[in-house]
Amino acid sequence: MSRILVVGGGGREHALCWRIGRDRPDAELFVAPGNGGTAGLATAIPLAANDIDGLVAWCVDMRPDLVVVGPDDPLAAGLVDALVRVGILVFGPTAAAARIESSKAWAAEVCAAAGVPMPESYAFDVADAADAFVHREDRPFVVKADGLALGKGVIVCDSVAQTHAAIDRLARCGEVGSAGERLLLQERLRGPEASVFAICDGSSFHVIGTARDYKRIGDGDRGANTGGMGAYSPLADVSSEMLADIETRIIAPILAELRRRGCPFVGFLYAGLMLTADGPVVIEFNARMGDPEAQVILPLLRFDLVSAMEAAVAGRLSEFAVPPSSGAAVCVVLASRGYPGAYQTGVVIRGTDEADEDVLIFHAGTRGDDGDGAGLATSGGRVLGVTGLGADVIEARARAYGGASRIRFDGAAWRSDIAAGPAEVARAAEGSIA
Repeated sequence: MSRILVVGGGGREHALCWRIGRDRPDAELFVAPGNGGTAGLATAIPLAANDIDGLVAWCVDMRPDLVVVGPDDPLAAGLVDALVRVGILVFGPTAAAARIESSKAWAAEVCAAAGVPMPESYAFDVADAADAFVHREDRPFVVKADGLALGKGVIVCDSVAQTHAAIDRLARCGEVGSAGERLLLQERLRGPEASVFAICDGSSFHVIGTARDYKRIGDGDRGANTGGMGAYSPLADVSSEMLADIETRIIAPILAELRRRGCPFVGFLYAGLMLTADGPVVIEFNARMGDPEAQVILPLLRFDLVSAMEAAVAGRLSEFAVPPSSGAAVCVVLASRGYPGAYQTGVVIRGTDEADEDVLIFHAGTRGDDGDGAGLATSGGRVLGVTGLGADVIEARARAYGGASRIRFDGAAWRSDIAAGPAEVARAAEGSIA
């Protein structure tokens, strides 16, 4: 019987625990720290995901057969490096390889060296220099905090004035903390966004799914950026021919360039793309499975994920067959009132046990009964991800929203336009107050 540790406590980690438990029902599964939903799947370890020393000490003592790192912070902090040094098998990139996410400026440099299509990009260590550049160019840009910012460090600007304001917010006002000490300004492109996910062993890779997520808090993509308010998979506008082009022109060259730089990438590579009139263009890379994208990608897989991760760690992924996914999935995120700003926690949640067979409830910001009889309660901004499964996106969407409607907690908020068609999105935007 294998012993597996999943590191993290959000919706992505709940989805990983669910998938691992399904593929390896006899495995002894642990999660650090987990949440109110992982309690029935894995033994909780009271260690934060970024407690590198504590996690290494636990692994030295318990000797898990595999560690799966979910969030970006411990990857950037070198958890994989630390575990490798003590002889623990771990699925995820080293800190050097994870820079593809933890430094947007470095990622732009890597893309340029690899010949990968990316918007015009300009890095600045000083806000005044960024302002002077925008003044000279006299055009708006997308302003990005160079470091990790929980998905909230990107501001898409429609005017020069908005661009200056974004520089001020990220670099001078400290809106995203130290992540904004360096800025990346990028040309603004037009087109729908798409996310492509690959499992990688440093040399070989397999694409395991496509998804589209919704970052803004309000319907019609209005309001503040969040960590993600929903997602769906697969994407009808990413054809098999386009996917083959993405593999050839984006993923393979990036992996080759990282290998050339001495930091081969092992783990989930998340390519955030914009589908422009000239073809797919990279707008970001993430060094891990997305959240809430994991909640729609993982349920559709038709292979043993643990075996694939073990093959990747061993550098033998080319020998592992990955059949295409089937069906569709839509995830609707239920958030606390006020998110992504201040919000209340400790609100009792009801209805999570009322889901239909084709609906999965993935917990993100929840805690279990603390002994006061309150039962399941909120503990974060994004509380639950309700994933509907179906033969197509339309069927999966109906099931996701049907499942969401049965869950009750005071102040619950969600978008009504996840995976909606263009006409429905436009109608939702007209009535949005976000």
